[in-house]
Amino acid sequence: MELQPGGITFDVLPGETVLEAALRQQIDLPHGCQEGLCGNCLGRLLAGTVAYDEPPPALDEDARAGGLALLCQARPLENLVVAIGAGEDSAPPLHYPARVETTQRLAPGVMQLWLRLPAAAPLPYQPGQYIDILLPDGGRRAFSLANAPGEGTRLELHVRRVAGGRFTGWVFDGLQAGQLLRIHGPLGRFRFDRQSSRPAILVAGGTGFAPIKAMIESLLAGGDERPLYLFRGARRRSGLYLDDLVDDWCQHHPNLNDTPVLSEPLPGDDWQGARGTLVDAVVRRYPDLSGYDVYAAGPPAMIDAATAAFSAHGLPPGQFHHDRFEFAAPAPARR
Repeated sequence: MELQPGGITFDVLPGETVLEAALRQQIDLPHGCQEGLCGNCLGRLLAGTVAYDEPPPALDEDARAGGLALLCQARPLENLVVAIGAGEDSAPPLHYPARVETTQRLAPGVMQLWLRLPAAAPLPYQPGQYIDILLPDGGRRAFSLANAPGEGTRLELHVRRVAGGRFTGWVFDGLQAGQLLRIHGPLGRFRFDRQSSRPAILVAGGTGFAPIKAMIESLLAGGDERPLYLFRGARRRSGLYLDDLVDDWCQHHPNLNDTPVLSEPLPGDDWQGARGTLVDAVVRRYPDLSGYDVYAAGPPAMIDAATAAFSAHGLPPGQFHHDRFEFAAPAPARR
């Protein structure tokens, strides 16, 4: 089979998926959970057909009809030509060296990283996209870009500490400014639809705030005046972060409204705001979603609940855009 752009060719053994064959031959393909859930390994079939053992959750009928394939689950039925990348309007993913510029704890379980790329090698990305950090053992970890595209040489990441996670443990306990990392990107199809004029609801669960932040910063900097309704969620008050930044946005941009939501506030939180799940908070406020675009980023359970609830409240599928934060598979699988 052949990958575009680049014309890379490789063999797929009988019974292998496209991704399994690529990894076996040390060919770098974007991917994540390897279970058909996250959608990070989507490619466009330019020639050939594939089969699936079961319908992949991250690939709906419209996507299949549009020629997309989920490469971690797709088994070739004939020779394939597949286009890899985030879409026709996105730059192809490349490898970059990135030096850690600063680290700062934003919340007890969230670390902000600023990475610096070489001045001669800026990363051309769109708000909502992500990068992979490439690990020495062949693994990778995916993190959404949290700042709006600017000069493209400074990248902001929000890293959530995962219990037992070797990489996130290192970020919190061992990573130092000045250390050099290798990254791969830009990746992902989670992007804001600038062609739409509808008001937008932006739903950020935990560090799902990172890509939502990049979208909001880009919209505000560009003078977009559509109504923006931000919903930020965490379990405890300590899990909400960058409140001062959000308050500043709202103060200077009356088209932006912020609703923080806690699912399990502690007595000491003295919480007077919205309670429950983010999804419930959205549909309570907006029981008819047919006139909105909705952008949601966060854990799989939140995205699954949002998909069902928002559809039941009138949101057409084409107006729902989401980024599902799946855990990485163990090396040599990479995310």
